[in-house]
Amino acid sequence: MSRVLDNLPPAQQAGILCGQDPFRIFAASRLQIPGAVTATAAAEFVRRECGVCSRAELDRDGDAAARWQALRTEYDAWRGRIASPRERTQP
Repeated sequence: MSRVLDNLPPAQQAGILCGQDPFRIFAASRLQIPGAVTATAAAEFVRRECGVCSRAELDRDGDAAARWQALRTEYDAWRGRIASPRERTQP
């Protein structure tokens, strides 16, 4: 799935991942909530972490897109797909 996501715009990537259980568990762990959050809460988590009001901004704002890619990297590291995340800039 990760390779498929790489070919999609950031907003679409975020939309897909927010609907998937593993990402929702990741979001919950970052929010220090046991279990998984809802897809809506995961979307809010993405917006907050990326400093946007709408996930659509991830496609228009280069800085927000970079923050999204860093968050995806953190997620991939959390899942054990990569060794360690790269550093993120704050929104």
